[in-house]
Amino acid sequence: MDICNKTVLEWVDEAVELCRPDKVMWIDGSNEQAEMLRKEAMATGELIKLNEEKLPGCFLHRSDPDDVARVEDRTFICCRKEEDAGPTNNWFDPKVAYPTLKKLFDGCMQGRTMYVIPYIMGPIGSPYSKVGIEVTDSIYVTLSMLIMTRAGDCALEQLGESNDWVRCMHSKANLDPDNRYICHFPEDNAIWSINSGYGGNALMGKKCFALRIASYQGKNEGWMAEHMLILGIENPKGEVRYVAAAFPSACGKTNLAMLIPPKVYEKDGYKAWCVGDDIAWMRKGPDGRLYAINAEKGFFGVAPGTNAKSNPNALATTQKNTIFTNVVLNCDDNTVWWESLDKNPPKNSIDWKGNIWNGREDVKGAHPNSRFTAPAENCPVLSPEFNSPEGVPIDAIIFGGRRAKTAPLVYQARDWQHGVFIGSTMASETTAATTGAVGVVRRDPMAMLPFCGYHMGDYFKHWLEMGDDLGEKAPKIFNVNWFRVDDDGNFIWPGFGDNMRVIMWILDRAAGKGHAVETPIGYEPAPEDINTEGLDISRQTLEDLLNVDVDLWKDEVAGIKEFYAKFGDKLPKELYDELDKLEANLNK
Repeated sequence: MDICNKTVLEWVDEAVELCRPDKVMWIDGSNEQAEMLRKEAMATGELIKLNEEKLPGCFLHRSDPDDVARVEDRTFICCRKEEDAGPTNNWFDPKVAYPTLKKLFDGCMQGRTMYVIPYIMGPIGSPYSKVGIEVTDSIYVTLSMLIMTRAGDCALEQLGESNDWVRCMHSKANLDPDNRYICHFPEDNAIWSINSGYGGNALMGKKCFALRIASYQGKNEGWMAEHMLILGIENPKGEVRYVAAAFPSACGKTNLAMLIPPKVYEKDGYKAWCVGDDIAWMRKGPDGRLYAINAEKGFFGVAPGTNAKSNPNALATTQKNTIFTNVVLNCDDNTVWWESLDKNPPKNSIDWKGNIWNGREDVKGAHPNSRFTAPAENCPVLSPEFNSPEGVPIDAIIFGGRRAKTAPLVYQARDWQHGVFIGSTMASETTAATTGAVGVVRRDPMAMLPFCGYHMGDYFKHWLEMGDDLGEKAPKIFNVNWFRVDDDGNFIWPGFGDNMRVIMWILDRAAGKGHAVETPIGYEPAPEDINTEGLDISRQTLEDLLNVDVDLWKDEVAGIKEFYAKFGDKLPKELYDELDKLEANLNK
């Protein structure tokens, strides 16, 4: 199509002049162009074609061994004032950042093709959606963006002549980790990323736009960009109610988003629908309720741990037109494998680094953060509302994480302000989705610690303001912990599909129904309030799961005080008030 947006044309011309590619290709979103790119990627070895009968349209990609995860220490918020980035972000002065980056981008695409990718975050035609333009020299990134976003001419049509679009500059350059920068310029609607090809650093629509830039846009425009799944539960009458839930990466978001109801509910006709597994953009709707869209069009999921038992829907989603990254290649039938897929590691196989592996037990075949990039349309339980321009109404917001002992299975906030406090103090064990040590407990407010594009104290304030605006129609807020362990370190709660038993109590409470018990930390179900039909779990175990250990929570208060101190005067007084209430309750 003819590109008539002068701001887009001028920016692309500037990018071409800086990067000096040999060719420029505009991505139109057509199957013909995508097939041409796939063939080119196969010819260069960037993609390996998999078994067409078993995995039609699927490919294997291997990234550089030093480029396998988000790099938080190389991720920057580049706003004019350091104080606006806040204590939880790395700040980079734009006056220094732009010259530094321009030097690295100078001529970085010589001998390469620059792919220009117009894309939409959110459903086509939705007033909630936003447009971005990404330039990149990576076919892998280009093909992944075609899976993850609504990309091509449709984005240019939606944008029209508007200047409200995010400028995304990316290059693999030479993958130099010492000169790797993922820089966000929220005041300029811009993202510059260089020397990484990993999805979270290079697919600009992912965390970079959908959370860091969009959270800043949301603050200024009166909406919310959140690191949340969106799940719908349909009752036997055909009524669907929706929850949005925040979990740190690799802590079960995709499993919950694609939940399969346990038999006790399935036999009665209950269904679960996936609207999204990672991103929720939420706004106040015409009726005063909070509505959410999934800004993405695909799933960028963690492969290890995904199997026919843990998440059959996610596994089914990967069976066609999917790009697998850093997993094992089964040479016998040209398929893929990863740890915990099954108990049969392929004997004739190549590991994620491209080395002969053959099922060795002393080293993992797939990287712990290996991924699948799969079209949402493949998902067997994709919500009929997935492409709804208006989004879906949210009845409950759920926070969660990995806590071995402190947090109970589930509890409800007393009100929105208390719920914001709960979200702001959320803590979880780190996982392989980020670089650094695994298993360290860290505070991760609303699962947004690495993704908030501005000062987190102002972010908490924005949450409180959204609650004021929504008033009595605000969703109820809850906290869950599927990962409580016994003294031997074994998980007590069965998890996976059985998490719906907890979700049902949450939905009852959100509707003003259902029984609850007041505790020092909020409202909890009594053991009998959780439906355990068909579940081999004792009342004592449920009591253990719901137990609030006052001494552990007093330690928690001390940790919260230390964490809150980071924000200084920017931390809203309302959250200190909630902390005081918690401490007083524990001391009663």
